[in-house]
Amino acid sequence: MAAPTMEGLTSAEAAERRRRGETNAPVKGGSRSYADILRTNVFSFFNIILFVIGAALMAMGRFSDALISVGLGLINAVISAAQEMRAKRKLDRLQLLERVPVTALRDRRETALPPDQVVRGDVLRVRAGDQIVVDGPLLDGGRVEADESLLTGESDPVPKLPGDDLRSGSLCVAGEGLMVARDVGANSYAGRLTAEARRVTTDKTPLQRRVEFLVRLVMALTALMSGAILGQAAIEGFTLLRVVQMTAVLSGLVPYGLFFLIAVAYTAGAAAIARSGALVQQVNAVESVSNVDVVCTDKTGTLTTGRLTVDEIHPIGAHSRADVEKTLGSFARSATTPNLTTQALALALGGQAFRVRDEIAFASSLRWSGIIADEGTWVLGAPDALAGHLTPPVAEDEVAKHAECGLRVLLLAKPGESGANLRDGAGHPTLPALEPFGLVALADELRPEVGETIVRMRGDGVAMKVLSGDDPRTVAAIAARAGLDAGEPVAGASLDSLDDATLDRLVERTTVFGRVAPEHKERIVRSLRRQSHYVAMIGDGVNDARALKGAQVGVAMRSGSAVTRDVADIVLVEDSFAALPPAQREGRRIINGIGMSLYVFLARVATQGLVILAVTMLGIGFPYSPTQVGLTLFTVGVPTFFLTMWAKPLPPERNLLSGLAGFVVPAAVITSGFGTAIYAGLYEAVTVGFSSGRTPTEVISEFERYTGLTYGSDTDFTVAAATIAAQTGLSTFFCLASFLLILFLAPPNRLFAAWTAPIADRRPTYLVCGLIVAFGAVLFSPTLYTYFGLAGPSRPMFVIVFVMLTLWFASLSLAYRLRLLNRLLGLDNLHG
Repeated sequence: MAAPTMEGLTSAEAAERRRRGETNAPVKGGSRSYADILRTNVFSFFNIILFVIGAALMAMGRFSDALISVGLGLINAVISAAQEMRAKRKLDRLQLLERVPVTALRDRRETALPPDQVVRGDVLRVRAGDQIVVDGPLLDGGRVEADESLLTGESDPVPKLPGDDLRSGSLCVAGEGLMVARDVGANSYAGRLTAEARRVTTDKTPLQRRVEFLVRLVMALTALMSGAILGQAAIEGFTLLRVVQMTAVLSGLVPYGLFFLIAVAYTAGAAAIARSGALVQQVNAVESVSNVDVVCTDKTGTLTTGRLTVDEIHPIGAHSRADVEKTLGSFARSATTPNLTTQALALALGGQAFRVRDEIAFASSLRWSGIIADEGTWVLGAPDALAGHLTPPVAEDEVAKHAECGLRVLLLAKPGESGANLRDGAGHPTLPALEPFGLVALADELRPEVGETIVRMRGDGVAMKVLSGDDPRTVAAIAARAGLDAGEPVAGASLDSLDDATLDRLVERTTVFGRVAPEHKERIVRSLRRQSHYVAMIGDGVNDARALKGAQVGVAMRSGSAVTRDVADIVLVEDSFAALPPAQREGRRIINGIGMSLYVFLARVATQGLVILAVTMLGIGFPYSPTQVGLTLFTVGVPTFFLTMWAKPLPPERNLLSGLAGFVVPAAVITSGFGTAIYAGLYEAVTVGFSSGRTPTEVISEFERYTGLTYGSDTDFTVAAATIAAQTGLSTFFCLASFLLILFLAPPNRLFAAWTAPIADRRPTYLVCGLIVAFGAVLFSPTLYTYFGLAGPSRPMFVIVFVMLTLWFASLSLAYRLRLLNRLLGLDNLHG
């Protein structure tokens, strides 16, 4: 780019650069299209299998079977797609820069332009109150002060001299000058931050990864079992309809409903967390926050309120404390451009406003302000900025003592001679000889709940690290006031030369980092993740957005920037740090509830899989029809929903594989053994001697309605009757056993306390009673038992089932109490 001129570009030059694409166009893209999201969620591998099976069943007129086979997977796909689309809309809305006009020099005159019409090489006029929309140097003759807190976290304005870079996203708070647009659009600092914020980086939680692994494992085993069973079906000459029905049943073994259950549990958990003051924007954060063991937080706006409080006032010389307080209060009330300092002084101290004749407003380049009033002339500023003009000098140890405690120390002084002016002949601010009057120490105001929250989080084993753009010593002092062991603070610049291994060691032992840029925060978060920490990042400014994206859990303050709120997983709507522990407890409740549901899901899958394998090997039909798979509504769907909602907030289970195997393997082996025996016994009994009070024609007609098949002979009818009778007995036994398994997981008394200790909560017991009543209605209602493909009620079948159920309960209780299968299979040595 050619050297900029003070006249700016001509319209022709600007048009040519616009044609070359060198405009300050807003950043676009960064996430998948809606079509991609819909396609990947609806047409997943598992859903494709279900759709093919459903299409085949529908072609054969088995509409209810088709609905049961594909419904759950389709519902889950719609929920997943909706969540991802919602996140995409939020990410696409992100825009760091305001869309207010800027002033550019075009054709040697000032012209108001929308920010997206600025091109590379434009010369822009910057005045106090203007947002900087591009990156570039300040030209000769200009002098401004930029508030870069939105970008860096540095709370004090930064003086900019000719040649210094102004960065997009910052705000001009004082001065005026011209700058040249060097980096525009996606190449500007704001553009790069916006692009990073729009990048989709949703992490799967540990629970989601475990469930996904288990589902894929079951899918693989089901595929192998399906191949063997369908091969046998081909050899034995099963009809196409029967093969499709068997495939639908086998695909139903996959506990895909777990994903649906997790989505529902997360949504309910998010609603509960919202009542404590935290808005969950990414639903898996409900569970994810419970795994957090390190919390990284900004200082301003998170640990502190962003306001100042008066900590101490120290009169100097013969002046009284009352005189110092009154003068400071009057000085603060007289300022025409209030800032945090004057606001804190006016709020804490008395005094009436001066009758002001002239004022020197505070500027970071001066580091002092002054007032000339009828009541006298006063100067308030940093002690080192006034030191060369003081008589007598102020004791440095007094100032240092307060600064070491993280306090901001200001000196109130008055001219040594009456009538002294605060401007030179050219009207520029200047200091006369001064007499010190008093010192005031100001402290950053801590949020009231911070101390208690830090203690609670430390008790839960959660470490905290403070990442701030302010001076490391100041940040360390504030962290110590909040109750953290600050240790030796580290400046961000010292991280640039460190390799990853050295950085990891430094980050692990350090609590406070100061003068850190957004890149430093992101790198610290990555370091913690490399060390297997589960990281939450709390922030409020755009400078925190990249770190929030990099952490497993991003938490934003409601009062923070819009960009930070939109990329966060959780927003603290009351700006209260205290909302995090309730969120963590809710997450632990979710994990415990879904963990219990995993036991129920996998016990059902393993049991049915073993029964199918055993019955097929015996060559006595197929133990389930697709409509009977719908009974999982009673054995799995309803129980897991309520068990998840009623769970208690316990610490996450570390040995998940050992716990699952210890419960599921005995339950599956024993239940499938008794179930296979019931099925084989009933099948054989009906085959050997079928008797009925009805005529053969009536019985055959009824079974034809059940099966949708036409029986050409008494032999065909006998096989079908035996299959349905055996399926009815097996389904009845399996449903009742599944209900009792719930009481093993949540025992109401010592009778059921074979697996775990009794609990005081009686709701699971009432749930089991309700499920038994509902299933009884199915067994005795012709409409319902016909829909589920079951035979009508039969006293001999009930006698067999209840006898076997009693023996099953005794066997499983003994296996759990003595840990028989655990010892036999070595399950106690598993860890997961």
